[in-house]
Amino acid sequence: MNFSLKQKLLSWLPQLSYQVWILAAGRLLSQIGSGFTLFYAPIFFVNQVGLSATAVGIGLGSGSITGVIGRFLGGSFADSKSWGRRPTLLLSAAISAISSVILALTFNFPVFIIGNLLMGLGIGLYWPATEAAVADLTTIEQRNEAFAITRLADSLGLGMGVVLGGALIAATGSYRSLFVIDSISFVVFFAIVYAVIAETGKFDDHHSKQVSKGWIIALRDRQLMVYVLVNIIFTTYLAQVNSTMPLYFANFISGETAKGGFSPKVISGLFTWHIVCAALCQLPIARTLNRFSRPRALTISMVLWGVGFILIWATGVTSTHSIIWAIFALGVLAIATVAYTPSASALVVDLAPESLRGVYLSINSQCWAIGYFIGPPLGGWVLDQSQATAHSFWLAAAASIILGIVILQYLDRILDVTIPRERY
Repeated sequence: MNFSLKQKLLSWLPQLSYQVWILAAGRLLSQIGSGFTLFYAPIFFVNQVGLSATAVGIGLGSGSITGVIGRFLGGSFADSKSWGRRPTLLLSAAISAISSVILALTFNFPVFIIGNLLMGLGIGLYWPATEAAVADLTTIEQRNEAFAITRLADSLGLGMGVVLGGALIAATGSYRSLFVIDSISFVVFFAIVYAVIAETGKFDDHHSKQVSKGWIIALRDRQLMVYVLVNIIFTTYLAQVNSTMPLYFANFISGETAKGGFSPKVISGLFTWHIVCAALCQLPIARTLNRFSRPRALTISMVLWGVGFILIWATGVTSTHSIIWAIFALGVLAIATVAYTPSASALVVDLAPESLRGVYLSINSQCWAIGYFIGPPLGGWVLDQSQATAHSFWLAAAASIILGIVILQYLDRILDVTIPRERY
């Protein structure tokens, strides 16, 4: 009976290369370490190190600058015959491990800046290389589920890290140990890639000629540039969930606490639910969306984002049971997110010539940097306005999906993503 149950479970899982599973496992471990530090770094550096909140915000934001540079280099290195996917991943893990050690030893602002600049560089190098490796190891039919697996590892690792990090702080009060553990997780990831992952890229003389003009080819790709427009919309939405929504829940929800808004404990519970829901839905949603073209799958995600934002608006304006509305809203937004992430990466791989996957995926990753550059300042400005403006913001966000859907419908017309193209 147990054997039969095990066989059924294994048959339900995607049949992917073992290297994809190993990459996902390594990412799970490193994201646990990142979860340790993500939520607790601002508290530690303001309350214990003594930096101002403004200085911490500047320091954390500085990572986005090197993140852009890292993504550019990561795409170029991943497609380079003299580098490749595997060395780029190793470099990313090494830089990230060093940055965590620096942050663990930080006592002043300049060192804090150095640690964040290195962390941004390491993360930027990581994404184009890992997604190119996953694409190399899968077929067109497998990619949606393969990218879903890697994103699932990210979500699970981040959620586990947040929970375990909170437990460790409650037990020991040692924030610096979180950064040490984060560094160890990157060292483990480095060891896994070094010991088990082979180079997945195929490099020849034709490939080398392609790479030398890869960025020009990618930036002239009309289909890719149309996709970039809609992808910036998606990543701006994600930034609102991560940056604007927690503060909106704390300050603009009616009648939940004496001062108004949800308590920190309730907000933490809501976002834990969001992460858990995303993890549970990741594979089923990816498998379901396989029957659609990539732009149509992204259209479904866009519609779900609109529904989720309307539910957030309802959470803010209702006078009773706002917690119920918030649970539904974050559940819908979790499904919208898991419908977006694997479909977006798979679409970029479909567009990219095999020799330029790293460059194309680098451009895809740059959209995240742009979205997170737009999203937090926009949301912060809105929440500094009147309560009516703050509530209306979510309706405006819901209405903005119309533009996204129009772009996706146009992309679907100019693109046949079901047929691999050897264009160059």
